[in-house]
Formats: sequence, structure tokens, C-alpha cells
Amino acid sequence: MIMLAYSLVCLIFGTTFLAIKIGVDAGLPPFFSAGIRFFLAGAVLFIWMVIKGKASFSLLLRKEMLITGAALTFGTFSALYWAEQYVSSGLAAVLSATGPMMILLMQTAFLRQKAPSYSLYGCIIGFTGVLLLVLPSLVVDVSPLWITGCIVVLIGECCYAAGAIYSKKVINAFSGVSPVALNAAQMMYGGVLLFLLSLAAEPWHPEILISLKTAGSLLYLTVIGSMVGHTLFYWLVARTNPVFPSTWLYISPPIAVGVGYLFYNEAVTWITLLGVFTIIAGTVLVNAGALKELLFKKKTAPAVLTAPQLDAAAQK
Repeated sequence: MIMLAYSLVCLIFGTTFLAIKIGVDAGLPPFFSAGIRFFLAGAVLFIWMVIKGKASFSLLLRKEMLITGAALTFGTFSALYWAEQYVSSGLAAVLSATGPMMILLMQTAFLRQKAPSYSLYGCIIGFTGVLLLVLPSLVVDVSPLWITGCIVVLIGECCYAAGAIYSKKVINAFSGVSPVALNAAQMMYGGVLLFLLSLAAEPWHPEILISLKTAGSLLYLTVIGSMVGHTLFYWLVARTNPVFPSTWLYISPPIAVGVGYLFYNEAVTWITLLGVFTIIAGTVLVNAGALKELLFKKKTAPAVLTAPQLDAAAQK
């Protein structure tokens, strides 16, 4: 079940970079489109969990939901949406692939969790594969806005790493609450913060939502990208550790290349194939400890791995 959920996360998130780019290029204000995406998805999921009796509205009053939403949703996606006005979706995927590496570095620097050498090597190998995969097809027009966009994506990934680590603590603290409800609450807070930023920083016109491209982008990102993809991601964080589900950032560029090849006749070279295999090797290496724990655990072991077990196995 864990590997199935991970595969779906990789498939869904691998297509969201292009969906964001399509919407922004069609005229959607970046902060507004991100805000409506996450707030609507979070509200629908949260109300559904309340109806099922697995959450209460008092959860929305907890500061942990605000902090998680500010880091995991607001910080990450305000940066990504804004930057994709000036950088390609492929380059955004490359820069976003620094997320797992930043998680390892933050855990080492702030939590004093020493990462095993194979995890660090895996991060380097995986990121090298992403560069091999995407760089041959990138046409880079270096400008101040392009450079700023790259830096902003990296800042967003710092927020992502901090949010992923903090969300693990939140899940442990709220062990009696469904991860779906926790995810929905933080998305609502992130969406509200994005709305506030939109009101302060950008104009928008309601008629832009009538466009097929903008409406399709919002619908796909809200339902598939947020409601399905982020719920599965949060579930994986609860069942494993922050690093393992975050390695979708290595898998997303090969998926984007495959979609481009199948539906848009984009060229695939031997460098592309080398990049794909390098990414897979790096992903397996960075998660060697967690994968061993998941695949070879005893039948009598509990169905859900605990944080101490994962830390002892992988120290990630």
C-alpha cells in the first residue's frame, strides 16, 4: 500500500509543474490561483472528515495547523507559483528536487540527526540525474528575473523542508486525528495566507476564470494535485518519514519528459535515459534504510512504522 501511494504521488506531482505553468501563462494571478486551489481543496476535505466524525472544527483553532500551513503550503507554493512566471516548468522541477537534500541538512543541523553517508550520496546522485534529464532541453534566457525566480524556488524549498519535518511532529502530537484532516486544515490556512498575499500584491479579473486553460488548470490542481496528491503525501509522512515521500521530487522530471514525449512529440535522447536511471539509483540509495525497513519487516511487526524505528534504521 505504501509503494502504491508513493507511485501515485509521483505521478500526480510530476504533472503539476506543467499545470501551474499553463495557468500562470494563461493569465491567472499566481498567488490567487494557488490560494483558491489549496483553500477549496482543504475546505472540501475538512468538511468531509467532519461529516464522517473524524475531525472537529476545533482543530482549526490549533496553532500547529497555522504553522504547518504557513511552511508547507504558503511558503512553498507562493514561491513556486511566482517563480514559474519567469522560469520554465522543467527548471522549476529541477530546483524543487533540492527538497530531500534540504530535509537531510536541516535534520542534521537542527535536530542533531546524523545522516548516513549513503543518504547524502543518494541525494547528490539523484540531483545529478535530474540535471542530466532536464538541462539538454532547457533554453535558458539569463536575466535578473530569471535568476530571482531560481532563488525564490530554492527559498520555497527551504520552507518545504521545514514544513515536512514539522508536520511529522504534528502528526505524532495529534495521533488520534486522521492525517487527511490535518492535511486539510493546513491547506486551508495556507490558502488563506495566499489570498491575503494576493490582495496585497496583485490585481486580478474574474473573467479570466472563464478561459478553458485557466479553469482546467485550477480544476486539475485543486482536485487531483491537492485533494488527492497532498492527502497521499501527508499519509506517507505519517507512515514513514519526511524524506521518503519527498523523493517524488526526483521522480517528477522523468514523468514530465514521458508526458511530453507521448503527447507533445518531445525528443528523448540517450542523455535523457541516462538521467532517468541515475534518478532511480539516487532515489533508492537515499531511502535504502527506510526501504529495507518497509520491505523486510517481520510479519509480526506493527503495520505502522514508528518514528524511533525509522530514525534508528535510516537516521533521515
